[in-house]
Amino acid sequence: MALKNDGNIYVPYSERSGSESIVYFTRDLSPDGLRKIYARVSKPITGKVAIKLHTGEPKGPNIIPREWVKSLITNDLPGAHIVETNAYYDGGRYTTEDHRRTIAINGWDFAPVDIMDEHGTAMLPVKGGHYFSEMSVGKNMLNYDSLLVLTHFKGHAMGGFGGSGKNIGIGCADGRIGKAMIHTTPGQNNQWDIANEEFMERMMESAKATVDHFAPHISFINVLRNMSVSCDCEGVYAEPVVTPNIGIIAALDILAADSASVDLVCALSDKDKAALFERMQSRRGFRQLSYMKELGMGNWKYKLIDIDNGDAEISTQEAVKGVKPFSC
Repeated sequence: MALKNDGNIYVPYSERSGSESIVYFTRDLSPDGLRKIYARVSKPITGKVAIKLHTGEPKGPNIIPREWVKSLITNDLPGAHIVETNAYYDGGRYTTEDHRRTIAINGWDFAPVDIMDEHGTAMLPVKGGHYFSEMSVGKNMLNYDSLLVLTHFKGHAMGGFGGSGKNIGIGCADGRIGKAMIHTTPGQNNQWDIANEEFMERMMESAKATVDHFAPHISFINVLRNMSVSCDCEGVYAEPVVTPNIGIIAALDILAADSASVDLVCALSDKDKAALFERMQSRRGFRQLSYMKELGMGNWKYKLIDIDNGDAEISTQEAVKGVKPFSC
């Protein structure tokens, strides 16, 4: 069938076509669970390694637990650097100085943290883009051989959801040039004037620049835990979490990773998925997936492999069976 260009339309798995990628799944939301699923996508990660994750605004309650990442780096990725870029908005990560203060407050200073645009920017090509032929990223990205995209999957005020695509599409674009290219029409007073489908498309073109730069030395992990409808950039002001914790997925295909994460949320009961689904739909966030497909960034069909149960292939409905309503 034709792709759905309307970002408020969720395309069920049964209506998708094309090849399938492998997506690994575990219910084990723990340091060991993260390490086990990383092992399934670790082969391409070689040389000098960057780990792109959202370090959050000061005291943000929903970010990936630091002890999980510390265990992963200590045991499996010694010498890896956590990488970030400065924010586009005024807050705890707007300047490098403030950003480093926030990193310490949030407990990420157990490992080297590289704010990639601290010393300037670089341009990466965007192959086949409609809006961009190149994207401005933090210059220090060019210092790494491999990238592990470690994402807290959650909602987002503008994107509908924040998966691997948002993590690198916004998170690797530098804080002054790249993020402005995605968010703002030149000459506009409103720095957030680009929204809806156009915003999703610009964000995914930016993500493509990073994926293409590192390919094939790039892997994707999404942690489906503490999924507020708010992004971690909202910190302590994030909306309360009401969506159940699901688990962790990993893939070598960014589109399959984000598609499976969206599908797992959509496989929840109507009550459990209501808030996050409404956020995805109302912000027209499903366009992230269809546009990645158009850009040739991967497959939105996949085989979901349950690493907790002998690598059985399961459906998303089976994966979320028995999830418990969220509780603090």
